[in-house]
Amino acid sequence: MAAAGGVDLEPETWLVGDIGATNARFGLVSPTGKILHWRSHACEHYPTIDDALAEYLSDRAGLPMPRQGAIAIASAVTGDRVAMTNHPWNFSISALKARLGFERLEVINDFTAQALALPRLGPDDRVPAGGGGAVQGTPLGVLGPGSGLGVSGLVACAGGWVALTGEGGHATMSPATDRESAVLDHMRRRFDHVSAERVLSGPGIVNLYNTLAEIDRVPSKGYTAAQITDLGVRGEDPVCVEATAMFCAMLGTVAGNLALTLGARGGVFIAGGIVPRLGRYFVDSSFRARFEAKGRFEAYLAAIPTYVVTHPLAAFLGCAAVLAS
Repeated sequence: MAAAGGVDLEPETWLVGDIGATNARFGLVSPTGKILHWRSHACEHYPTIDDALAEYLSDRAGLPMPRQGAIAIASAVTGDRVAMTNHPWNFSISALKARLGFERLEVINDFTAQALALPRLGPDDRVPAGGGGAVQGTPLGVLGPGSGLGVSGLVACAGGWVALTGEGGHATMSPATDRESAVLDHMRRRFDHVSAERVLSGPGIVNLYNTLAEIDRVPSKGYTAAQITDLGVRGEDPVCVEATAMFCAMLGTVAGNLALTLGARGGVFIAGGIVPRLGRYFVDSSFRARFEAKGRFEAYLAAIPTYVVTHPLAAFLGCAAVLAS
């Protein structure tokens, strides 16, 4: 469990949450969106979302019990019943609201929250990963590898922004080189559908590593995603080097596709838990070259800025935006 953030006494608090397949982060924010307190819980330690929430709310550091909340979750949210894509938790929104005794409970896709957070990010909450300049009032794109691959966008409207809710991480992955074609051909023998998430996520990096090892007929060392992308391990294993490089390049392909699809001339943002940990390696990788490599539209994409989101709790900002609306 991570350490709690700083605490201020407030007359009113809102519950916010960011739930992925690995960790569930819960926090309390003020109606102005200031993060007052938060903790992270390993999902595997709790049979249900209720159990994780109960533990968090029992340790609020003296802050008032919230009466409304918004939770961002790694799942398609299409009705009252929510079932996570990569984790066993499932629940009824209305029943959870009643059990919590809340007046209001919003549940949104985790990358809808990431999109809504974008206008609230400051200069210190993002790192440029290429050139270009934002065109004010045009759409923004956001995607991010973690336990899965989240994708969303943000479109300006009268008086604010509208987030696009979709499941773009499950779009079919396309190759850009012969080597990538060979990798995806091999993966199709294992999976009935090779989506972008199959290569651009924590499990996806492992898929890339194992597939490259199989193609090259070298033994797989059973590395985790963290080991494959670790600088020390990469220095000793050429398959790790290629898997990490291919991951960055393929992410550039998908990010460029998103920019073209949305007309995201306001910028494309890379969120999630993996890319920020790559640091300078990612900025110096083939990501940006691949992002721009769209033939006749290379100049169009070269003008679009790309950023890595470094704010550790950006989804909380998106949840607060939902409650403030």
